[in-house]
Amino acid sequence: MHTVAVLALDNVVAFDLATPIEVFTRTRLPDGRAAYRVLVCAATPAVEAEAFTLRPPCGLEALAEADTIILPGCADATAPVPDEVLDALRGAAADGTRIASICSGAFILAATGLLDGHRATTHWCGADELAARHPRITVDPDVLYVDNGQFLTSAGAAAGLDLCLHLVRRDHGSAVAADTARLSVMPLEREGGQAQFIVHDQPPVPRGSAMEPVLRWLEDNATRELTLADIAAHTGMSTRTLNRRFREQTGSTPLQWLLRARIRRAQYLLEMTDHSVDRIAGQVGFGSPTAFRDRFKRVVGTSPNAYRATFVRYPVAQKRSRSGILPSTR
Repeated sequence: MHTVAVLALDNVVAFDLATPIEVFTRTRLPDGRAAYRVLVCAATPAVEAEAFTLRPPCGLEALAEADTIILPGCADATAPVPDEVLDALRGAAADGTRIASICSGAFILAATGLLDGHRATTHWCGADELAARHPRITVDPDVLYVDNGQFLTSAGAAAGLDLCLHLVRRDHGSAVAADTARLSVMPLEREGGQAQFIVHDQPPVPRGSAMEPVLRWLEDNATRELTLADIAAHTGMSTRTLNRRFREQTGSTPLQWLLRARIRRAQYLLEMTDHSVDRIAGQVGFGSPTAFRDRFKRVVGTSPNAYRATFVRYPVAQKRSRSGILPSTR
């Protein structure tokens, strides 16, 4: 089982700490087994957080047994990082451990020197400070997360969810990641970057949203030719009320969500079959392969063929494509 160690330092941001714990402990494989073992660790027996004192069950030795280390942000991003923490992170990196930061956790990762020569991001309001303190890092303040392979960084707050879901998809594919995203009433991929949130944040999506049954229905019927009127009729709302409530609770519109559901299904087919891109476009509800390619690149950030080259999951894909059996992405 993949072990994730979440490192809590003094003045850890509670949201950043809770996000990876929630995402990874709730992730389930298709057979129902837990996908991750999550350890919370610290350099000291007790850690002061924003409104409570945390007593992590593990020390820094947990970093040596982790497959992935998550670095939540701290309230004072510029506070010195203890030498023993830096040494432990460098040692884990030398062993090939994947290390990801959330929000101002990028300052911790940057202090190790491991991000030198790489592109990285952090919360937009700390981007200039990160760039000034670490000029060998190319800081991009406009994205939700940056994946350098072994080292990953994310922007502030909710971008930690995007990063964790991205890691789940890297580890276990889009179907498992989509299930995990649905538990948080969260799209698997959000269009755009954090620049869109600098002036006006999207409203948060509450857990257990009243829209959850609608989202599930949209997932189940994503390949149908659905109009806004069709979706409204299913919910018993007017199109105006549906659009308003949907945007309030998800930050998106029903048709935008539907398009992303189709893209998630396409990701699964690209990973698990050898079907052509044109065929997959039709299977997921796009009338035009060109429209599918354009939408896929806009949402995922790469072309369908490039995505397949990165995430194809053989030999399972070969077996399933020959048999024609494709399990649901739910």
